[in-house]
Amino acid sequence: MGFGDVVQRAIHKATVVPRLSAAATRAGLGPAGTVEVLRISQTALQAAATHGSGVPGRSNALRHFMWQAVLTARFGVEAAQSIAVAQEAGSPTRKDSGVDQHNNAAGQAYGAAHVGELTAGSPADAMAVLVPVALEMWESDELVWVRPH
Repeated sequence: MGFGDVVQRAIHKATVVPRLSAAATRAGLGPAGTVEVLRISQTALQAAATHGSGVPGRSNALRHFMWQAVLTARFGVEAAQSIAVAQEAGSPTRKDSGVDQHNNAAGQAYGAAHVGELTAGSPADAMAVLVPVALEMWESDELVWVRPH
């Protein structure tokens, strides 16, 4: 990986909050909804780091699945898809972005089918419900990853 790739990845990571905020606003979620999107994003990141570490690709797959499941349950599939597209915008790795899209779609389907479970309580409560589901989906290869080059 060259210096330009490193810089591009750093910029992509550093601009995630503005991208997600703008996407939530465009989706019509308002200030409270935008803050909730960021809370859900942070909670998914923490849950995935805690329960997905130790196996290459697992944390990323779990994060995208859980994040999109909760966003879909709470705001609807269109808003979740819009926010996911914003997250992937400018992604420095096309293969990784494709994997993320797959795992996002799995989360969206799950979130649409389990609204009641994922809207009761806090984002952390929703992640507690989703962690075992995500781990089971990972083990059955329903969630995917790309090997680093």
